[in-house]
Amino acid sequence: MKADNANYIVGFVDGEGSFNISFIKREDYKHNLKITPSFNISQKEIEVLEWVKSKFNCGTIRSRGDGVFYYEVQDIKSLQNVIIPFFKKYKLKTRKSYTFNIFSEIVDLISKGEHLEREGILKIYNLREKIKVGRSRKYSRKEVINLISNVRESSETTRQTDV
Repeated sequence: MKADNANYIVGFVDGEGSFNISFIKREDYKHNLKITPSFNISQKEIEVLEWVKSKFNCGTIRSRGDGVFYYEVQDIKSLQNVIIPFFKKYKLKTRKSYTFNIFSEIVDLISKGEHLEREGILKIYNLREKIKVGRSRKYSRKEVINLISNVRESSETTRQTDV
């Protein structure tokens, strides 16, 4: 990628992008919890998001219903092979660089399968808690511990092995 394109993307993400780790309660998952990392950019003008998507060659663009579109990458391989290497090479300039570093560490843990075990889930949760957000988290640490501790050992329950 050309340096001027890369610098534009970095500046755009510094202003409009985010690196998120979501915890979603799912009873059909091994530990009742789905952990989803995502990189996204929100914008009212879809054209710039289409351009960014064409540069990364991965991800999806969706509409939020309030007139805002967002470009999102959730696929672990795309995050590992495209998004993370890009932002390691072309550094973010704002405090998002701190968030990105934690995000990268969590994606690495997920790629190693650590999200499939209770200890790994808590490790990921603790890392995510280092990221300051302007709202309260959906699940507290205590609620996550309760979710992953209340796993039914029933043979009738189908469980997903990949959280």
